[in-house]
Amino acid sequence: MTEKKAKPNPPQRPSILLPQDLEPTYANLVRIAHTPSEVMFDFARFLPSDPHAKVVSRVLVSPLSAKLMLNALTENLAKFEAQFGQIEIPQKQSLADFLFKPPNKEDDTQE
Repeated sequence: MTEKKAKPNPPQRPSILLPQDLEPTYANLVRIAHTPSEVMFDFARFLPSDPHAKVVSRVLVSPLSAKLMLNALTENLAKFEAQFGQIEIPQKQSLADFLFKPPNKEDDTQE
């Protein structure tokens, strides 16, 4: 006798419910730390008028989730660049240096 094995159902993605009052949070800086069991992302907002960056959200994930997020981010940025062009990484020391540098004297001169 031969038995027909039922094909396993592929895992389904959970539906995501977004609260109607959910407000987006802007962050232009992230600090990442980890322990053996978790990866911590401190998302912060740094404005030129503020002396310090303000953490606006802390997200803790497992190392596996962090790796899966990295894969998803890599895939989505590749799609973004295919549609809108390559994202150039500034050659300054940090993103804050790039975003909040004072204007160059050459930039101020008018022709």
